[in-house]
Amino acid sequence: MHILITNDDGIHSFGLRVLAQRLGKIGRVSVIAPDRERSATGHAITVHHPLRLTPYPNFAENVESAMSLDGTPSDCVKIGVEAVLATSVDLVVSGLNPGPNLGTDLLYSGTVAGAVEAVLSGIPAIAASTMSLTVPTEDLEQMADWLGYLVRKVHQQGLPRETLLNVNFPDCPWEKIKGVRLTRPGVRRYQNVFDKRVDPRGRIYYWMAGDPVDLDEGEDTDAAAVRAGYISISPVRFNLSDPAIMEEMTTWQLQV
Repeated sequence: MHILITNDDGIHSFGLRVLAQRLGKIGRVSVIAPDRERSATGHAITVHHPLRLTPYPNFAENVESAMSLDGTPSDCVKIGVEAVLATSVDLVVSGLNPGPNLGTDLLYSGTVAGAVEAVLSGIPAIAASTMSLTVPTEDLEQMADWLGYLVRKVHQQGLPRETLLNVNFPDCPWEKIKGVRLTRPGVRRYQNVFDKRVDPRGRIYYWMAGDPVDLDEGEDTDAAAVRAGYISISPVRFNLSDPAIMEEMTTWQLQV
């Protein structure tokens, strides 16, 4: 099994290195990750400048090859699958991301975008994130090993062609995780705050910040699962059509 690993935090992310080393025990691992932080870039791709790869020999134990790319997570998967990897990729894993990707975060997430790019190419994919921004090394290793278990399950059982798995780990020590829940992405909004400042040359600029607000409190949501101490797995399929409104709009009698 050939596994391509990417992320949106960049090639130097500790979570990426741990994940690659642990998954290297169950398959052949190639790493292509952004050369710098690319969080919240969504599904952006690079079309206005060339893409450059930099090899990282001896990246981690059990890793066949590792490279950074001056592009987005989607670029990393595209170039790996379509251009630079000598053998076909069986599965893509994007992560381990420090910080959650819950609900409508999926639309902004570079981590999830890497997995989406894979399924658009017909390759099964998993996006994986932790609720906490800082996770002890021992817990990260346990999470990575559990993802190896999930990778084997996906490889054996298969997924529908356009479906990825979005995984979030709760903010607690590994031994206190209660189990696994299959969930749906909830609805998450942000109370955005734009901090207005002035630079030394008198130009106004803004920092955007804010706290998430989960508007969907259903017990079957991803946010509810991790709050309760469970690993959340959301099967996600990006069908952008709305059949109900299409049916209704046939009565509008639209014309030129």
